[in-house]
Amino acid sequence: MIDDALLDHRLTEAVCRYRTVRPRSEELARAAAEVMPGGNTRTVLHFDPFPFRVANATGSTLEDVDGHRYIDLLGNYTAGLLGHSPRPIRDAIDRALDNGWALGTTHETEVEFARLLVDRFPSLEQVRFTNSGTEANLLSLAAAKHHTQRSSVLVFEGGYHGGVLYFGHQREANVPHDFVIAPFNDIAALEELFARHEFAAALIEPMLGSGGCIPATEAFLRSLRDLCTAQGTILIFDEVMTSRLSPGGAQQVTGVHPDLTTLGKYLAGGMSFGAFGGRREVMAVFDQAGPRPLGHAGTFNNNVLTMAAGVATLREVLTDEVLDSTNQRGDRLRNELSRILAHAKIPMGVTGWGSLLNIHPTAAPIQSTRDLENLDERWRSLLFFDAMEAGFYFARRGFIALSVEITDTAIDDFVAFVQSWADELSGVDQPVSAAR
Repeated sequence: MIDDALLDHRLTEAVCRYRTVRPRSEELARAAAEVMPGGNTRTVLHFDPFPFRVANATGSTLEDVDGHRYIDLLGNYTAGLLGHSPRPIRDAIDRALDNGWALGTTHETEVEFARLLVDRFPSLEQVRFTNSGTEANLLSLAAAKHHTQRSSVLVFEGGYHGGVLYFGHQREANVPHDFVIAPFNDIAALEELFARHEFAAALIEPMLGSGGCIPATEAFLRSLRDLCTAQGTILIFDEVMTSRLSPGGAQQVTGVHPDLTTLGKYLAGGMSFGAFGGRREVMAVFDQAGPRPLGHAGTFNNNVLTMAAGVATLREVLTDEVLDSTNQRGDRLRNELSRILAHAKIPMGVTGWGSLLNIHPTAAPIQSTRDLENLDERWRSLLFFDAMEAGFYFARRGFIALSVEITDTAIDDFVAFVQSWADELSGVDQPVSAAR
């Protein structure tokens, strides 16, 4: 195992090589900083010394403005589940454009897309569209508060529900709800909070996404469901990410059904998309024929491009077989990476579920974001830059979201790279046999 000084040296050299061979990306980073604070308009895309700029994307491959090609293991933070520019989505968008695209009216395709979603997810009886998962979560909270006539909202440490609903450690501009933040995967703490508060809603990711791909235990989800039922609290599953873990999302796998579900990301084939829905009696707060209706604005909620792409996604591309095989590849990748890092005694580990996984700079068990505090980021940083040099791209924080375009060969190639990388750094002579 290399010592601290050599680790620092290896990381410095890796960053230097990254910078040296990307002069155009660096030039564009400086230009971007003149007109956008930080040089970007989506915080998660930034990393030091500067992010590369993409010139072209096809299938599972990215090419940057300096001519470097990468296998895209990030999939636009789960929004790119279908890969880059899938033909059926492009064709659906072209057909939609032929009939006009700024209608300002209701239309037939939104009904078809809504029906596909209601039939797909167990908890959905009715659904409404938004432009993002963030909006879907905000409107679900509004519905829950209106329905229950309560104000407190239970959320969980490390939870991410959009740019204004983040409960990690960095400072965020959250909307001013009456939030109570609970530890993740802690049943005793959950019971104690329900004994002290009456909640309008409990908002949870069945697996923390931005928080590090940490799955909730089934016992924890069942306890939360039981407590919400007993108190009349609206349970909201944020399945913006986890809906890809089976045809019916995490709720289908666990058998724990929420009152409301929020969706987003990939379900419209890469177009801007969000949706929320659930029990008819809760969703009725948006029925303008009701006694106390809530308004729901949004110029582009039912825009024809998103609606057409969503129908094509569910009818033509994302079959159950395609989704299942993608999740199986993710499980295999997670298991093989975990085995390699453990065998080489590299102080890193991997968490996740199906096609979503996260590489962490710790080999200790991880049950919540509290297990990720005060870690040495140098190992993960070195893997990140060395992987890009080898032609693989994932998130700087170690997040991987496989697309349906990632093949078994691509998985094998990345596993072989990590095997070689770990063996070189640890001095291990015999590689680990890959599990098939």
